[in-house]
Amino acid sequence: MTAEAPQFPPYRTDANGNDGLWRLLEHVRRAGLAPVRAAIVHPCDALSLRAAMDVRDAGLVLPVLVAPRARLDAAAAEAGVDLTGIPVEDVPHSHAAALRAAELARTGEVEILIKGSLHTDELLSAVVAPASGLRTKRRVSHCFVIQTPHYPRPFLVTDAAVNLAPGLLQKADIVRNAIDLAHVLGIARPKVAILAAVETVNPSMPATLDAAALCKMADRGQIEGAVLDGPLAFDNAVSMDAAKAKGIVSPVAGQADILVVPDLESGNMLAKQLIFMGQAASAGIVLGAKVPVVLTSRADPRESRLASCAIALMLAHHYRQSPP
Repeated sequence: MTAEAPQFPPYRTDANGNDGLWRLLEHVRRAGLAPVRAAIVHPCDALSLRAAMDVRDAGLVLPVLVAPRARLDAAAAEAGVDLTGIPVEDVPHSHAAALRAAELARTGEVEILIKGSLHTDELLSAVVAPASGLRTKRRVSHCFVIQTPHYPRPFLVTDAAVNLAPGLLQKADIVRNAIDLAHVLGIARPKVAILAAVETVNPSMPATLDAAALCKMADRGQIEGAVLDGPLAFDNAVSMDAAKAKGIVSPVAGQADILVVPDLESGNMLAKQLIFMGQAASAGIVLGAKVPVVLTSRADPRESRLASCAIALMLAHHYRQSPP
């Protein structure tokens, strides 16, 4: 496949007038970003293999399939996929696939890792292992990019997939990673809402203490490139009317670009409620390693997979100029 500009489906809106994340795909198309080599890690069922071919055909990645050859051939036969001309790294099992993919990323042979049909923990364990060479000074974290018809622009939710119960220093890295992603997406100075159940500092609620500390870290230059405020309850973060009703004066309230959740459970529930009950479109990416990692579920819609890989492509090109 030649290094041509991505060929996405036509721009469209849904029945609610929501453009989902197609505008992001259009941005990547207009930027003319050439596809990069991506390791598809253990795509050993028909669904994940078709998904890999879909993002290839869209012009986002040049796939390298890392999987047991026999299982890969069986999946290709089931999916009706022709693997002719596609590089394959033959490994004995999923754990070896994760390790080999991390090695390919370390040596620069691929610039993106994309999860196939293995467990998320198995892939991320290979990425963050000290021997992988993919760790940076940052904590690895996940960002959802979400567009809902009920909010005027896309926003980020973090971390809803990787860090179970992060402490203050881990949250600081989660915020830094999200700010970096927002910059790559074109938000010059994102507004970051540190979420809690209330908007006041309460010593009996650790999330409010972390929120206050993160804001002070930003005041002292320990977190840069964004405007932070918190603690903010979810309604205050996304609704100007709710913030005004509570007398909250804030540069972030009602117009947040990034929502930082207290822990994985609350973040995962928030993101999935938005997706399944809030008519939201979503994409997801893991940051904090030397290459972007795509963790979309095999059950995710095509738009989500394309948008997630589009974000990974933007990051991969950005990392060429500014390595993490």
